[in-house]
Amino acid sequence: MRAILLGFALGVWGLQQQARLPDAIVWFAGCAAFIVAMTLGAMKPRVRIASFALGACALGFAYAAVRAEVRLREQLPAAYEQRDIELTGFVRGLSEQRADGARLLFEVEANGAGLRDFPRIVRLLWMSPDRTPLRAGERWTLSARLKRAHADANFGLRDGEASLLERGIRATGTVSAARTPRRVSPDAMGPRLMIDRLRARARDRIESVLGHAPHRGIIVALAVGAQEAVSDADWALMRATGTSHLVAISGLHIGFVAGLAALIFGFVWKRLRLRGVPAPLIVAAPKVAAAGAAVFAACYAALAGFNVPAQRTVWMLLIVAIAFLCGRRPASSLVLLWALVLVLVADPWAVTSPGFWLSFCAVAAILHAIAAAGRVESRAQAREHDEIEQWDRVDPSEVGQRPAHATGPRLLPRITRLGGRARRHATSSARVQYAITIALAPLTVYWFSQIPLLGPLANAFAIPWISVLVTPATLAGLMLPAPLDAPMLHAAHAALSVLCDLLARLADAVPSPLWFLPKPDAFALAASCIGVAWALAPRGWPLRFAAPLTWLPLLAPATHPAPEGAFRVTALDVGQGSALVVETARHALLFDAGPGPESTHAGERIVAPYLQAAGVRMLDTLVISHSDSDHAGGAPAVLQSIEVRQLLASLPATDALWPNARARGAQTLRCTAGQRWTWDGVEFRVLWPEPGPLSGKPNHQSCVLKVTSAAGRAALFAADIEADVERALIARDRAALHADVLIAPHHGSRTSSTEPFLDSVGPLAAIFQVGYRNRFHHPHPTVFARYGLREIALSRSDDDGAARIDIGGQIVLERYRQTHARYWMGR
Repeated sequence: MRAILLGFALGVWGLQQQARLPDAIVWFAGCAAFIVAMTLGAMKPRVRIASFALGACALGFAYAAVRAEVRLREQLPAAYEQRDIELTGFVRGLSEQRADGARLLFEVEANGAGLRDFPRIVRLLWMSPDRTPLRAGERWTLSARLKRAHADANFGLRDGEASLLERGIRATGTVSAARTPRRVSPDAMGPRLMIDRLRARARDRIESVLGHAPHRGIIVALAVGAQEAVSDADWALMRATGTSHLVAISGLHIGFVAGLAALIFGFVWKRLRLRGVPAPLIVAAPKVAAAGAAVFAACYAALAGFNVPAQRTVWMLLIVAIAFLCGRRPASSLVLLWALVLVLVADPWAVTSPGFWLSFCAVAAILHAIAAAGRVESRAQAREHDEIEQWDRVDPSEVGQRPAHATGPRLLPRITRLGGRARRHATSSARVQYAITIALAPLTVYWFSQIPLLGPLANAFAIPWISVLVTPATLAGLMLPAPLDAPMLHAAHAALSVLCDLLARLADAVPSPLWFLPKPDAFALAASCIGVAWALAPRGWPLRFAAPLTWLPLLAPATHPAPEGAFRVTALDVGQGSALVVETARHALLFDAGPGPESTHAGERIVAPYLQAAGVRMLDTLVISHSDSDHAGGAPAVLQSIEVRQLLASLPATDALWPNARARGAQTLRCTAGQRWTWDGVEFRVLWPEPGPLSGKPNHQSCVLKVTSAAGRAALFAADIEADVERALIARDRAALHADVLIAPHHGSRTSSTEPFLDSVGPLAAIFQVGYRNRFHHPHPTVFARYGLREIALSRSDDDGAARIDIGGQIVLERYRQTHARYWMGR
């Protein structure tokens, strides 16, 4: 059975790694493999297990493919993107209130264009800050401008389109002003919407009671699973101490609540009498407690929005409860595998989320540690039993011959037994924490490029604190009517405040609470996972002490972005903006940092995480070409996350970025033509702006940088210069402009990339950093055609995602959406 369940899960995972969905030949091969596997099932046991596992794998692959075909069938035609379309539907889930309006999920019932296979669920931004919060189930007719589901695609970072596909979001957009939205009656009904309304009421109650309390967002997250209200300070603290998982309603919280519910149901049932007959005589109290725990856990998971950890916990509890009611006791590993399969049946795309892997691997590590602790406990209990029997066989007349500290024949064995239990409990808890830390370390590095060094210590007291004090008080506040709910919610917040203060002191006591590591490749990840299994193997396993050797590729990776005299340019996909990373053999430079909080938060979401995933612990130079927010907006987030030695920028003297950089220990220098330096045989030369006071609009002040390898191959970073600067550069030194790679000026605007400029540069490849369906319509069709007529290899971030160019003796261009293609891209 275990092999079959694992085979099914492997098949589902395999489908999510495909560049395209299988065609008829693959389907035929899969059906043939399934038939052969079932035919071989009657042979020898080992062959039968292998054949059943192969058949289950083919079944899982086929099931995930069918689900993908059905979901991808909903598609917005390209011709209808960014056109006003009248939609009629209702609000789903919890709307997220923002400064400029509300972000919500909208389930479409009808579209004014009369399109078939129209996306059923779209994500909208309703830019109306004066509106009251939208409620789940409210039916509206509105006009919206939509785009296909599209997300940034970057090396080393999670695929955002996979997350949209998992949630069923097949289009995104904004509510337009072409037509005034109007409320339509009646509101939509259904169990899911009823749950969403309950979640909204619970969130509103907490916010009304706690007001502007500093940790109000965490209480809301623990109650209903909505994390958008958690403050940036709380997120930073949780990440630094490795306790971010406590912010969400995890399996730990649901399991604790289920255990508490089991105690309450069992206690009440034992004292009930039904028509004069004690209730336990009708149904055994343990069975009622098991059923009540499962039901209560399902209700709490529904309140949390049924995230993956919540689903896993509910399935495990339901399986255990059903087995218990049927008089069976399944193995814990089998329960976990059944929960794994049931989660994937409900959501085949769950394997693309970090929560799926962290949740199941953590439970597997806990079960392994508990099993090991159980074996130790059995041996210890056997020894204690033998000691007690020896004391019982002692003649009472011999008691006086015992040492003076023994006051009775049974006192010493009781003290010994209590001390042994306390020691075993502490040892078991330490073993569980050790198993979780070891098991999740490779996955934490893979998904987040970091290991929280304080995680084991912080979780040792944060987990019981949240589980025993904060979560029960929060749930009690939700179940009690007003005004009795206020004291419980305030008590929950007070307990949480104490915990946050302790975590903050712990984080301040360590200079670097986070250990940043590059994202591991397949070999490093596989080797570290083997090392985890090796380290957690039972006692007596050969060479267990050598397990840490398998973690060396993960913890001490060999970084070689470029050889001596060569360099690598990575043009990040930050939407409508610019961010380029230049790496030589031993140095790194960031040219622009993408948009900031005023737009897409690219500096925080993309640039800083990419640098950490790429193993760039320090930037030798951060270049900010000019003050436009799509180039400079992400710089504060980069300065906060990555050590920067020097800020080289073309910014006004009053710009806040100057003191921000100096406060973090970076040298500051204005970008002016004539500056040059050499790193590892690679020359860096600034071509613009001219020395002297900055004048003109920001685009005219843009810093232009040329990077040249030892072999003479060059890349030109033109920022947002326009035709006037291009003419000035040509007049000054036409030969200096020659480069093999060009970052298209001003994102391909029609005011730049003039014919003389392109002829002067003579690039072999050009990169356009543009947002998908951006409102500026960059790159301009005429300009893009101008590049194409010169047979220049082109890459644009809205189509190709991030681009990576290795420049040395040769030029190698890699486009992310080609080398990391998945079947949902462009669909």
